[in-house]
Amino acid sequence: MDTPTILSLVLGAALAGFVQGLSGFAFSLVAMSVWAWTLDPKLAAVMAVFGGLTGQSIAAVTVRRGFDVARLWPFLLGGLAGIPVGVLLLPLVEPNLFKAGLGILLAVWCPIMLFAPHLPPVRFGGRLTDGAIGLGGGIMGGFGGFTGVLPTLWCSLRRMDKDAQRSIVQNFNLTMLAATMLGYVLAGNVTREMWPAFAIVAPAMLIPSLLGGKLYIGISEQAFRRIVLTLLTLSGLALLASSLPCLLGI
Repeated sequence: MDTPTILSLVLGAALAGFVQGLSGFAFSLVAMSVWAWTLDPKLAAVMAVFGGLTGQSIAAVTVRRGFDVARLWPFLLGGLAGIPVGVLLLPLVEPNLFKAGLGILLAVWCPIMLFAPHLPPVRFGGRLTDGAIGLGGGIMGGFGGFTGVLPTLWCSLRRMDKDAQRSIVQNFNLTMLAATMLGYVLAGNVTREMWPAFAIVAPAMLIPSLLGGKLYIGISEQAFRRIVLTLLTLSGLALLASSLPCLLGI
């Protein structure tokens, strides 16, 4: 493994670990914005899932925010149904097209929510809608660990308080990323050549994840919402920046 690859793994893991510790999601989005420029897409997808799973495991111990089964189970059932679909589609779908579509969604809608804080919360939907959101999160997890994007956006639209949102997203991500990692192993997407990358990503993200978790505990509801929406917006722009040149042949 050459030096630029090692530096890219360390930088992406450290930044993404801090953001995930603070927000409860977005490891894959942040890490991919760094890794997309240097890593093979298959390696980046596996490392994104592994890093996200490691961070959520740390958060489950250090940032406990309850386990509301009644709220969580529709997301989990939908997500578990979606992961095999995402894993199977991973080799078939053009990754740059997928990233561009997700980037447009985040870059357009999240600023609207950020700069229009008085928009009424979403009241429609129920457990069936929560399950559909979980299904989408599971499919996106199979593509590369993007499990938390749709649930986070949905919880923000419904204006949940930060601890309720953290509880759903954190527990959903932990379950989905574990299932996705198992799916990658069973599908043969994890190879022996990737082992050194695992040994780099895990320690690189450890301390930043803990720091992000400590910062989360002290921030207000309004600040948390702004952080989440800003991160989603920046992640969308980063995905567009990494995918559009390839799609346009630039």
